Amino acid sequence: MTHLKVGDKAPDFSALDQDGNSIKLADYRGKKLVIFFYPKASTPGCTVEACNLNDNYDRFKALGYEILGVSADSAKRQANFKNKYGFQYPLLADEDKAVIKAFGVWGPKKFMGREYDGIHRTTFIINKNGVLEEVITKVKTKAHTDQILMK
Repeated sequence: MTHLKVGDKAPDFSALDQDGNSIKLADYRGKKLVIFFYPKASTPGCTVEACNLNDNYDRFKALGYEILGVSADSAKRQANFKNKYGFQYPLLADEDKAVIKAFGVWGPKKFMGREYDGIHRTTFIINKNGVLEEVITKVKTKAHTDQILMK
């Protein structure tokens, strides 16, 4: 699990989104940012989580939040995921896992008795100064907006 905690400076990052645009932490300076890491685009849990955030996008915007999704999927897979569900926020295609590792969400996982390395579903809320306001490691995919906004 992540080594980052509330009060830490968010790791600086730069990566390409689903359309090949460069996105970096500095782009969000002066804004609040929800950055959520998910294991794989278009899988059931990830779809539920991403759709929950998208369905509440206007609530986030009204409160001054930007949203950014991150997985190790290719730009093409991220673009297909975004277009299929009409997400209003960018998805980073972090194939080299630089952002994923910077946030400490890559590591050993267990599923149906099998052990492997993968992305731990984790959400970070970053304040206007680039400092972590909250780290959510027990993500409730169906009610993730409430987890974030009802703190």
